[in-house]
Amino acid sequence: MLREIAKNRYLYLLTVPGIVFLIVFNYLPMVGLYLSFVDYNPMAGLYGMKSEFVGLSNFEFFFGSGDWVAITFNTLYLNALFIVTGLAVQMFMAIGLNEVAGNRFKKLAQSFMFLPNFLSWTVVSIFSIAVFSTDTGVVNAVLTALGLEPINFYQDASKWPLILVLLKLWKGVGFGTVIYLATLAGMDQEMFEAAKIDGASRFQSILYLTLPMLKTTTILLLILSVGGIFYGDFGMIFALIGDNPLLRPTTDVIDTYVYRALRMNNDIGMSSAVGLFQAFVGFILVVSVNGITRKIEKDSALF
Repeated sequence: MLREIAKNRYLYLLTVPGIVFLIVFNYLPMVGLYLSFVDYNPMAGLYGMKSEFVGLSNFEFFFGSGDWVAITFNTLYLNALFIVTGLAVQMFMAIGLNEVAGNRFKKLAQSFMFLPNFLSWTVVSIFSIAVFSTDTGVVNAVLTALGLEPINFYQDASKWPLILVLLKLWKGVGFGTVIYLATLAGMDQEMFEAAKIDGASRFQSILYLTLPMLKTTTILLLILSVGGIFYGDFGMIFALIGDNPLLRPTTDVIDTYVYRALRMNNDIGMSSAVGLFQAFVGFILVVSVNGITRKIEKDSALF
């Protein structure tokens, strides 16, 4: 091993900034998990003696509430929708762009697809008000012009899972598409030429060549996404929904619930306990999905 490091010392040297970053921002903060098991007193410091050890009591505020089942379901349901629709649309858009012959149109389309990724959810929330507002929204203006009844989106919780999925796709599909385009660019074009000579149509080439070759990338992205399935997109949901209690039945996730609890109760230990629960379940899901993938197709597994 030492001989390998000495031989490729410059390559290993390139990994040092990344390793330092992981240690400082990913591993050192794990010391804070201790807060999940104490009645944290900020004036006593991280390990101050005034912070009483309370064991699993901090977990009781979440699991003892009657809302934890619905909140957990919302978190899993919304994230599952984001993952499935995101991967499917990203793959579809990447294949479509890859089949376009004109490079100028392809670059222009990529730019327009990638642009929303740089907008903050606060800006997107302003757009959503302009689109879904009851009095001045574009959607209700069109419905009224057609003689239909307007929809009060900000009082109807059943409409928001679909709205959140559409906004998530609009904002993030361009970034995910780049990953698939990079995979498509690395494919051996001779196979497609051979298929074309053998009489395969463009649709058949996509079905029997492109999609199977994108399987490994899709599984890898799926495994990475599953790790965060217990984390709601707080920035998105809070910016779009805010403190609207009428929309909570379908949009309230673990992160927004913890934020409200922290803001009202000012209990850091309780918030840390839920964060630990999310991280633990996410770790179990990643290992489980990776294990299933390894049994089905070993080469597609993450580890």
